[in-house]
Amino acid sequence: MENNEIDKKLKSKDVKPTAMRTLVYKTLAESGKALSLADLEQRFEKVERSTIFRALKSFQDNLIVHTVDDGTGSVKYAVCDDECTCTLHDQHVHFYCTRCGRTRCMREIPISKIDMPEGFTYESASFVVKGVCPVCD
Repeated sequence: MENNEIDKKLKSKDVKPTAMRTLVYKTLAESGKALSLADLEQRFEKVERSTIFRALKSFQDNLIVHTVDDGTGSVKYAVCDDECTCTLHDQHVHFYCTRCGRTRCMREIPISKIDMPEGFTYESASFVVKGVCPVCD
């Protein structure tokens, strides 16, 4: 993905494109998997953790990325689809490979509507399938 495409995407979501934001977005988009803050830190050794985190937080606040709780104890980030509004109907299954440790979005498998008992308010759901990915099989 070209930097000018990324800059247009960020601007369309009211996020000012900076060199770091463009780099973080490009890394997430090209990774093919969800990445944690620690994963990104390793890729950008000379960049402070807080700078990367601020970029991720800005992306999350502006519906550019969504967070993934894959059960590893580390929040991961994945790029949203263009039409994503990060509402309940956009939630989908994630796959965690127990061999390579990669977490992938399975957008083609949405999380079904969950009917909660009276008095309970549904805010989010996390559905993670764990197993072995095709690369590791």
